Amino acid sequence: MTSIDLNCDLGESFGAWRMGDDAAVMPWITSANIACGFHAGDFSTMHKTVHLAMRHGIAIGAHVSLPDLQGFGRREMRLAPAEAHALTLYQIGALAAFARAAGTRLAHVKPHGALYNQAAKDAALAEAIARAVHDFDPTLILVGLAGSALPRAGAALGLAVAHEAFADRRYAADGSLLPRGEPGAVIDDAETAVAQAVQIATMGKVDVAGGGTVALAANTICVHGDRPEAATFARRLRQALTAAGVRVAAPARADAGRDCREAVE
Repeated sequence: MTSIDLNCDLGESFGAWRMGDDAAVMPWITSANIACGFHAGDFSTMHKTVHLAMRHGIAIGAHVSLPDLQGFGRREMRLAPAEAHALTLYQIGALAAFARAAGTRLAHVKPHGALYNQAAKDAALAEAIARAVHDFDPTLILVGLAGSALPRAGAALGLAVAHEAFADRRYAADGSLLPRGEPGAVIDDAETAVAQAVQIATMGKVDVAGGGTVALAANTICVHGDRPEAATFARRLRQALTAAGVRVAAPARADAGRDCREAVE
């Protein structure tokens, strides 16, 4: 049976500001990427979200970002590899402290926003992020855009990697995501987004802007927690995948009793 992970970016509230409905989304996903305070989130939110994920049996991951609260981590910055390594390590360590205090541990690391997109193309940046993950815990899974520089860098260091696809983002012919500023880059219609996710999971391909399809081998699909009616969308997506014969489950850590270094067969 085909297996796919449903991951969601969560814990993005900050102070008095509230983002999304994490509690309603949790029952329908299998992995939670928890903001670590650089693009969103704070210490109280991190603490609460770790415990919420534990109650639902959800794999917990650090959602690391550029230091950009005002821009929600979506504005590019030029970082030296040493800076990228340090900021990644800093954020993993922060969330890992909450996980350890709660009696659990992290399963994965996924960059956010501009850092994610830059690392998909910049081999030096990707290597710095991957090395920080490896230096902290070589059994963690590194999540990156399917087929991009980030999972390649992780695999080169011996990390387990997860190749990620998006239900609600349009793709270019080269398999990259259309920039958010371009018309149609975000798929607002829930049925269209669900159909795209099912196509990726069952057929290994995705429609691209301008017509045609491109091969897309992925083993985790992102559900954006900040989209309207995110919980309803997550429920419909999980139900559609199950109906299509897809098993929905989080990938196992490298030390969980099986080898997951080859995330895409």
